[in-house]
Amino acid sequence: MSPRKPTLPFDPFAIAKATSEAAMGLAMRPQDLLEVQVAAAKQWGDFWSDALGGKAGEKPRDRRFHSAEWQDDPYYRSVRNAYLLASKQLRDLVAGGDGDSSAKAMSRFLLDQYLNAVSPANFALTNPDVLKRTAETNGANLVGGFQNLVEDIMSGKGIVQRRTDAGAFVKGETIAATPGEVVFQNELFQLIQYTPTTPKVAEAPMLYVPPLVNRYYMIDLAPEQSMAKWLVDEGRTVFVVSWVNPGPEHRDKGVEDYVVDGVIAAIDEVRRRTKAAPDLFAFCLGGTLVAIALAWLAAEGRGKHVNSATLIGSLVDFADMRDWSAFVHEGHLDALDDHLEKAGYIDSLELQRLFAAMRANDLIWSSVVQHYLLDKPAPASDLLTWFEDGARIPAAFLKSYNRDLLLNNRLKEPAGFAVRGTPIDLAKIAAPMLVIALKDDHVSAWEAVYRGARHIRADFILGGSGHNAGVINPPSRNKHGFWTNVARPETAEEWLAAADRHEGSWWPLWTQWLDGHGDKSVPARIIKDGIEPAPGSYVMMA
Repeated sequence: MSPRKPTLPFDPFAIAKATSEAAMGLAMRPQDLLEVQVAAAKQWGDFWSDALGGKAGEKPRDRRFHSAEWQDDPYYRSVRNAYLLASKQLRDLVAGGDGDSSAKAMSRFLLDQYLNAVSPANFALTNPDVLKRTAETNGANLVGGFQNLVEDIMSGKGIVQRRTDAGAFVKGETIAATPGEVVFQNELFQLIQYTPTTPKVAEAPMLYVPPLVNRYYMIDLAPEQSMAKWLVDEGRTVFVVSWVNPGPEHRDKGVEDYVVDGVIAAIDEVRRRTKAAPDLFAFCLGGTLVAIALAWLAAEGRGKHVNSATLIGSLVDFADMRDWSAFVHEGHLDALDDHLEKAGYIDSLELQRLFAAMRANDLIWSSVVQHYLLDKPAPASDLLTWFEDGARIPAAFLKSYNRDLLLNNRLKEPAGFAVRGTPIDLAKIAAPMLVIALKDDHVSAWEAVYRGARHIRADFILGGSGHNAGVINPPSRNKHGFWTNVARPETAEEWLAAADRHEGSWWPLWTQWLDGHGDKSVPARIIKDGIEPAPGSYVMMA
């Protein structure tokens, strides 16, 4: 029997088709191309006029060019501005290409990868920080950087490894360290209950459902910015789902299994232990699972088993996935299905590569400069430590999620998706809902999150910052800000235009919203039957 050929998690022919459609679409419109060339000629004329005239202009908000030399030195300023102008022109050109939404997104994705790679910040001779560092070290930085490059190539992981203090954040000690106990477990998850720190607690317990792709402790990073610790100190009984890191034995566990044997099982256990309906809160994919679970409970006549639900950075309407739609294509999904067949799951490293490519400047090229050119360690970061601690996803889950939810958007339709034979309708969810979007979210565009919130008749808050950093925003930091508007106009743009902006964190407003759906208090719930101390063994699984 011949060995199985290596497979790819994407379809190269679909990529070739997308780029050829974009090119042919432009070639078929010579008048449009002529207009683009005329506009480009004027823009470059303005560029040279400003450059030769010494006009500095405004400093762009781009972290790659944060050093003063990029703005103050005429040479570096011209190099930067030429790159940014050429990048804008190419992006505008590709935006006018032909093809469906997936093909256009793929063309944009490929162009972005190229433009990110050729940034002058990524080359020693055009980066003032690298030249300064090279002079200071007599070139030792380039020798050390080349050694780092060789190490990364030899590792076979296909990523730039972030070099930092490996002991700065340790699970169970300095992150994922809020005291608690594992109080329930099955083959899919462990349920953690945190130890109370107040004599009385809110009657409704809280239950957090994380996404599968990362571990639960994004809400329990370093103590000073741990959402879990903050909620406990605010007098909340907090439970957390800690998903298993699946192996081949989980290959047949699909979306329905994670909903019923995961989310619903956790709800039932929390209700059994506290004799109260929980306030659910969830992030990203976890929020999608919670929405499905709530609709299933409503269909089963169990809608009152949940007191409320908060979805953070979560999509329930997948009509607009922006750049992520590049990979929602029959060819790519077929290739991924074949790729998953041998192992029975997608590896966390492959998922990390994809997420890094979607934010290449922050997660790839900044490390290239830091480690290969400057030969400096990266600052220790609890959030990036969590991001790099990825988990696998079972084959059956991905197949159903990709086709039923992403490609066919079946949650948008009444009875479009069924959970173990029961058709569900998100519009029938009984529990009060709050949806929180993040303004700079690169995974779940806030406008798409808003449309989903309107569909499920949820209250809505828009937080500042991005997909991860916008969530971890403790009030003590007084950062990012947020927007509110009780109206629900048809478009997200109309909502934002009439919204009020507030300084600081949305966390206190969120707990006020929770109090509005039940403000009774009860004696603190002491844990007497823990299985093992938090963070538990599932989060430690490699």
